[in-house]
Amino acid sequence: MMEIITLSKSNIDKEHICCSLADKKGQCGVASKKAWLKERLDEGLVFKKANIRGKVFIEYIPAEKAWCPIIAPNYMFINCLWVSGQYKGQGYSSLLLDNCISDSKAKGKSGMVILSSNKKKSYLADKKYLLHKGFEVCDNAPPYYELMYLSFNDSAEKPKFKDNAKKGKVEVEQGYAIYYSNQCPFCEDYVSDVKKYADENNIKLQVVKYETYDQAQDSPVPWTTYSVFKNGHFITHEILTIDKFKKLMD
Repeated sequence: MMEIITLSKSNIDKEHICCSLADKKGQCGVASKKAWLKERLDEGLVFKKANIRGKVFIEYIPAEKAWCPIIAPNYMFINCLWVSGQYKGQGYSSLLLDNCISDSKAKGKSGMVILSSNKKKSYLADKKYLLHKGFEVCDNAPPYYELMYLSFNDSAEKPKFKDNAKKGKVEVEQGYAIYYSNQCPFCEDYVSDVKKYADENNIKLQVVKYETYDQAQDSPVPWTTYSVFKNGHFITHEILTIDKFKKLMD
């Protein structure tokens, strides 16, 4: 069986964090992600990964400290469950999720909660897989977000999105806006690239970075890792390269 490693402050600097970029360009993002993780470890975040240089990991945190605008008292929130490439289809997702469930039960949690979508979307958990594992939809937010939960306690309150998570709008009347955080190592570098391109081409682009849990909890959309708005309205959560940004404008 594949060895599972739990990140800690003593090993995080030397461990590959699985979702990091392969080239040198991503090193700024990797450092930002690790700094973000270190701060969250004191808040109860757990990051478990396979002992390989690949994308096989799960990241979760008490829902009271989740960087997602939800109300889920005594639940555990799964930030990310990612298994990709040659490791898909070998049971590693279930291994990681079952490990997370056992850990959460041992900590006395009422259940698990995770962000998904009504149709399969990049970066968001696969609804079909979660349904197979016993999760249910407990709330939704425009245009496609769904909150899913797995209860350990029938009397526990069902999780739900905060009201602000359903707005889907920001105070930008014209142009584009990117709201992001360091939850993903891809963001820092790509946001910088797109911002530079926009400035060089006189394209109105406002960049807002979530620096704290409170800021993320006040987000107008559920996904605080990365969101793009046009003329104040949400249009996508997918991380944009310069080419994707050009295509989006077209």
